[in-house]
Amino acid sequence: MALPNIFTKSVSEKTIQRIDLLKANSQPNWGKMNVEQMLAHSNVMYEMVFENKHPKPSFFMKLIMKAFVKRIVVSETPYKHNSQTAPAFIIKDSRNFDIEKNRLIQHINKTQQLGEESFEGKESHSFGTLSKTEWNNMFYKHIDHHLNQFGV
Repeated sequence: MALPNIFTKSVSEKTIQRIDLLKANSQPNWGKMNVEQMLAHSNVMYEMVFENKHPKPSFFMKLIMKAFVKRIVVSETPYKHNSQTAPAFIIKDSRNFDIEKNRLIQHINKTQQLGEESFEGKESHSFGTLSKTEWNNMFYKHIDHHLNQFGV
């Protein structure tokens, strides 16, 4: 079953509506992150696409990630609760709820406006070249997982 297409206006708007339901005191149904950390965590994937903020993995690490992690990240299979995350995605410090929320909304809007064709054959930070379907699965599945984590 195909995941909803985050590149479409209707799906990106519905996702943003879910984000807007979050409050600074929203509590998770599972996991250790508070809502600000979850928003910052969700922004990391977009930072890897749109900003030169995170160092790229070494050649060896990229091979490992392509062999063992890529399938989990870009498939349609939902993430398990409390699954392991890459070090770059671990947010331990406190963050500003409004700033992180607005950043995430801006990233989703930018991705939607660029459109799926902008991502077809685009090189990912860690997994090599991905199809637009793989990009969609990665974007949608990750944010959907964390919005479900916070009950929205």
